[in-house]
Amino acid sequence: LAGHDIAIFIEEKTASELDIQGYATRAMQAIGADAELAVVIGGDGTMLMAARALGNFDIPLVGVNRGNFGFLTDISSDMMLPTMTRILAGEYTLEQRIMLCVEVERNGEFISKGRAFNDAVVSKGTTAKLIELDMTVDGQAVTHQRSDGMIISTPTGTTAYALSAGGPVLHPSMDATTIVPICPHTLTSRPIIVNSASKIQIQFTRGENARIQVDGLPYMELELGDKVLITRHERTVTLLHPAGHSHYEVLRKKLYWG
Repeated sequence: LAGHDIAIFIEEKTASELDIQGYATRAMQAIGADAELAVVIGGDGTMLMAARALGNFDIPLVGVNRGNFGFLTDISSDMMLPTMTRILAGEYTLEQRIMLCVEVERNGEFISKGRAFNDAVVSKGTTAKLIELDMTVDGQAVTHQRSDGMIISTPTGTTAYALSAGGPVLHPSMDATTIVPICPHTLTSRPIIVNSASKIQIQFTRGENARIQVDGLPYMELELGDKVLITRHERTVTLLHPAGHSHYEVLRKKLYWG
């Protein structure tokens, strides 16, 4: 990058922890305001963090994989230099992906608000007992469920926890939200897909304890009667892919589809 006469900012905490010298450092918010491209080096968790942190800025993200699966990080570390050279030459495509707005209502007041790039998970706590949840979509009753919880996923998140729970794989460009039950105590409960504009409400109605967790971040304990409200976030995330990127090729490689 420096060889192409491009100004480089390193996120300040990363620079401090890795003792990176010789480059300007910026807080994440300053990078979002000043930079034209964010190069995220790490795994999918690192990309999720960057997507949330930079979600208020119109800055594309490109990922260099240093993790395991790397569904969100297109570039392998050994191909970083030649691939970045092609990207700087204009050989890339841009893709918009949705996020979710996740709010918790308790006794008529909103006590928590966050955004999810992958998923929001309402689940039982530390006990091995089921919890009971009531779910509505756009004000219409959908299910009263006894289970270990529910996963509400963006299309991006359908290759994560939702996939492990038996959910479908959605193309990341779809304008939809997937709702996947976790170990429901019924043979007829199945994942459903709704329009991303829908308003999803999940209420904790019975059980010893439950929690809400967004994108794998530290969870928040729920109390009986709490409502989790999930809608499409007003902002989107822009991912930059090297030219020739194929979502189906990623699925074949990462999920060993042959």
